[in-house]
Amino acid sequence: MAKTGTRRHLADLSPLRESPQFARLWIGNVLNGLGTQLTLVAVALQIFAISGSTTAVALVGGIALIPMVLAGPIGGMITDAFDRRLVMIVSASIMFSATAGLFGLSLWEQQAVLNGEHAALWPFYVCTTLTAVSATVLGGARQAVIPRILPKELVTRASALNGISMGTQIMAGPALAGILVAVSTYSVAFACDLALTATGFLGIAMLPKIKVAEDAIRPGWKSFKESIEFLRQAPHIRAGFVVDIIAMGLGRPYVLLPAAASSIIGGGPITVGILTAAGAAGSFATSAFSGRVVHIKMQGLAIANSVKVYGIFTAMFGAVLLVMETGIFGHVNATLAGANLPALILGALAFFGMGASDEVSAIFRTSMLISSVPDRMRGRLQGVFLAVVGGGPRLGDIYAGVMAALVGIWAGPLFGGIAIALSMFLILRVTPRLRNFEVEV
Repeated sequence: MAKTGTRRHLADLSPLRESPQFARLWIGNVLNGLGTQLTLVAVALQIFAISGSTTAVALVGGIALIPMVLAGPIGGMITDAFDRRLVMIVSASIMFSATAGLFGLSLWEQQAVLNGEHAALWPFYVCTTLTAVSATVLGGARQAVIPRILPKELVTRASALNGISMGTQIMAGPALAGILVAVSTYSVAFACDLALTATGFLGIAMLPKIKVAEDAIRPGWKSFKESIEFLRQAPHIRAGFVVDIIAMGLGRPYVLLPAAASSIIGGGPITVGILTAAGAAGSFATSAFSGRVVHIKMQGLAIANSVKVYGIFTAMFGAVLLVMETGIFGHVNATLAGANLPALILGALAFFGMGASDEVSAIFRTSMLISSVPDRMRGRLQGVFLAVVGGGPRLGDIYAGVMAALVGIWAGPLFGGIAIALSMFLILRVTPRLRNFEVEV
């Protein structure tokens, strides 16, 4: 009986068993995303090493923001008008090329350092922008494919499994990046991404051709206008987008980690890897024990409540940084890899809570979107969704970087986390369609 109860709490693997196509796509996504997350951390560390500036690291997201936001709806229109498998192959190829560019730039920087110089930063920004744009298009097309290869009743379960995929990526990728950078070079980290991305291609290449819907609209103003009109009539989906922008725009402290690990908590790249992996572990834990979660009917309410919790944990991390700057933990001698151990533990707990609560929101936001949008428009709405999901963290990078420069590293997450929690009460009050949204489970 106890074993049966445990199984009810574990993630439902039915989508992997019932659809080999989804299983291959899922495995490929894990490998591809693992390399992507590795590169995100490695490039942040390299830019910080070149410039010594948190603002320069924040510009990785800031420069990519507008192109990525535009790529969402444009890529969505393309996804709805053409074979979604082909769209995925092309966008994945661009990602691979951009990562190859980062690999070459890291070799350039190694040579420049030997000559007492540093490589220019702008080529790094070009490559990371291309990666962000192509990832937005790829992610939208991938999500739009899922309802074509799975029964509707398995979509929420597939969303939970995708959470395991993402949790694995951001748990193992950054940790691997921290280790590789600490013991070898940045170029080795980028080379690992290239190998993982090449392997992950198989999941896309083995998909069948995805036929275009008979009533599909070619990319253009009419296509874009139709998706905007749909959003106008779906306030719960709009509110879901707003919720994510608020959470990521005000509660995204990852860009602060290189500076925090260098001057406040200590530990350098290892600390960056540990804290980032803690957030991923939270995401992974939620998805792995999602057996009960996917049976929640009031999904709109669950989205808002989980984001409130996310805000609280974000504020907790800001408080840890603030307390560290006051020197209260400075008298504690316990360290791990050069990091202040109490601060590292509390920071890891904060990131774990952020990852776990954000994953609950992500499962239900994805499920709500897929279940509410007709197939002929799914690529466009997924494109908008991915632009929001990808653009929000870039806004968060800018916000955190500006607050760090004007007030202190602790200010962005502390004030932002409090604002996130308070704003959810307002959104639930003014959006009854979100508050009352439920699904049959």
